[in-house]
Amino acid sequence: MRGDGRRSDQLRPLELEVDYLEQPHGSVLYAQGKTIVLCTATVEEGVPRWLARSGRGWMTAEYAMLPASTGERTQRAVSRGRPDGRTVEIQRLIGRALRSVCDFEALGERTLWLDCDVLQADGGTRCAAITGAWIAASRALDRFGLSKALSGSIAAVSVGIVGGEAVLDLDYAEDSGAETDMNVVMTGDGRLVEVQATAEKDPFSRELLDQLLDLAAGGIDELTSAQAQAAGESRA
Repeated sequence: MRGDGRRSDQLRPLELEVDYLEQPHGSVLYAQGKTIVLCTATVEEGVPRWLARSGRGWMTAEYAMLPASTGERTQRAVSRGRPDGRTVEIQRLIGRALRSVCDFEALGERTLWLDCDVLQADGGTRCAAITGAWIAASRALDRFGLSKALSGSIAAVSVGIVGGEAVLDLDYAEDSGAETDMNVVMTGDGRLVEVQATAEKDPFSRELLDQLLDLAAGGIDELTSAQAQAAGESRA
């Protein structure tokens, strides 16, 4: 039994509040356990110069953690003069993940901006940002009659070895003490987009890798079901 009473294959409780903000074209307040991320999507006419007159659109993401999201205040990127390496890595990951299920010809010469702001962090913020960003993107595109620009769903979840056991959806306490931790980004039909795996202690076997991927796949199934329900509320 884990610290919060979950089974090894159980996600943290999900709470999704769509259309949380009025101004963005799509938004969701995404909570997975104690990790809370505000994801918004904005459709903008026009594309970067290098895509002009191509008939294709673009999608890009930005990610930030609020100063007190981890309990100890950190400086905002604007105060430091530039985002740190972790922030740049994660926002590039979010962009790659969402672009993998985007039909840029169906989007046309428009840019879809995805903004993910972590309000509270308790592990898995990059995974929550990807999963929530898809919901925000879906609602924004549906608002403009561009739902075909998303060719499928995408979600992400963490898995790892904690205390010798394979577990799904690590919170901060589990992640900080894991022997192996992994973030898996996967489409709704089971194709892998990205796998970030690290042996924090002993190297892990190919068999263990397969076990963790199977565990992640079960979590992704649950997440994509929750995404579909949240996205469908805009059509209700």
